[in-house]
Amino acid sequence: MAGIYVHIPFCLQKCTYCDFASFPKEIGRQESYFACLYREMKGRGEQLKDYTFDTVYFGGGTPSLANPEYIAGALRQIRKCFSLRGEAEITLEVNPATIDKKKVEIYKEIGINRYSIGLQTGYDEEQKRLNRPHTAKDFLVTCNLLKGENKSADILIGLHDQTKEQLLKTIDLALAGEVNHISMYALTPEVGTPIYSDYLNGLLPDSDEVADLYDAGRKYLKEKGFHRYEVSNFAKKGFESRHNLNYWKRGEYIGFGVAASSFIGERRFTNTFKFDEYINAVILNKFPEISSDEISEEDKKFEFIMLALRTEDGLNVNEFNVKTGGDFFRDYAEALKARANVLDVSPYSVKIKEDYMYVQNEIILSFMK
Repeated sequence: MAGIYVHIPFCLQKCTYCDFASFPKEIGRQESYFACLYREMKGRGEQLKDYTFDTVYFGGGTPSLANPEYIAGALRQIRKCFSLRGEAEITLEVNPATIDKKKVEIYKEIGINRYSIGLQTGYDEEQKRLNRPHTAKDFLVTCNLLKGENKSADILIGLHDQTKEQLLKTIDLALAGEVNHISMYALTPEVGTPIYSDYLNGLLPDSDEVADLYDAGRKYLKEKGFHRYEVSNFAKKGFESRHNLNYWKRGEYIGFGVAASSFIGERRFTNTFKFDEYINAVILNKFPEISSDEISEEDKKFEFIMLALRTEDGLNVNEFNVKTGGDFFRDYAEALKARANVLDVSPYSVKIKEDYMYVQNEIILSFMK
């Protein structure tokens, strides 16, 4: 399994917590940016001619803010330059109040079959605090435009003075929009973002409060028929994100656009985060990479464990042994003994127990050598 990621860096305005490569001031340069995307794709096509890709994901930024004809052009170029499986999952990130009936018609026509909607919170006052230009009503209008489609909603926990009741009402709003997948992420205040000041001033919930919020959300989603297939991702059966699962299974992927990351043949590489630097590199027929690393055998093993333990299925021991050449139970006997109380271990798999999944980072570090 392999995936394609396309980064669309345009936004109306920057959210207070955002440290992604998004550029509100560059929205008038869509034509030149997409021309470079098409060119970058063509350049990688020959290198990856032996690959068949199972997923395409348009992330951002706000991809739904872009001219839909440019999105269509990107998909045409992908199909021209790469082998794309007929039943491929093709996801577009959408922010409320950025699409209309005409856009949706184009999306359906070109083969978009999954939408990830940035809800974040169901409270308009909090949306304003986060500098997000939409309301709860806008979310429902957007969901109605996408009625009958495969939809996901993103929700943040750890917001300013957020209560369990507020979180559950936000989940209720997502369910009212008839989504069949919810990603529930803990807010991470990054240095340099406006919300980092709130964090320093103690205005955000502490780690214990965030853990309580997460646990309340997890239990409520379970009651509503959503199973947790990865620590932050919940879905009705059959609606898991295949693109996300490819990451957790350590599958390969190629990324296009500013700040896009890739993992091909045990090499990880990342494009420049600077808009003009990206444009200039592609115009000069250069790949816009700023970093490249070959994965060592030990790092490969740890990545396999780290990613697998984030998921509901956990680590497939036989798969680990075959793909890494290791002997899991022998090589990690000490870590398994130290963490026996939080792990479910069988001859075939190792999983983190349900109640300890949210603190999986601490558990996973036990397997680092």
